[in-house]
Amino acid sequence: MKLAVRAVIAGALLAIAAPALSQSNPDIIAARQAGVVGERYDGYLGFAGPGGERVRRQVGEVNIRRRSLYTGLATRRNATVQEVGIAAGCELLREVAPGEVYMLSDGAWRKRGAGEAAPEPSYCRR
Repeated sequence: MKLAVRAVIAGALLAIAAPALSQSNPDIIAARQAGVVGERYDGYLGFAGPGGERVRRQVGEVNIRRRSLYTGLATRRNATVQEVGIAAGCELLREVAPGEVYMLSDGAWRKRGAGEAAPEPSYCRR
């Protein structure tokens, strides 16, 4: 997808969906801080380690809300849901805090170190 289109999608997504994309749930926050749950390159949360049933259910609910938002935006922007998810993933990866884990498109989980810049894959650069 062209970079300009990706930027428009990401900007529109964050403008309409920021509250739904953020996790204010204390269980998810704790799981992120523990390195169990992290952001994925495709705009969804994933599991880097074993999570309890409650956290798994909550992550699933967040991902369902994200998918719904991505689907609506994809329809409005004449893009695929995957393109919108990846554009959102670029924005969400920028929010990964030191100590949290994240996954890039190679499928490997990484932990952002203290003093490290937020992950920014080459396909995310504006």
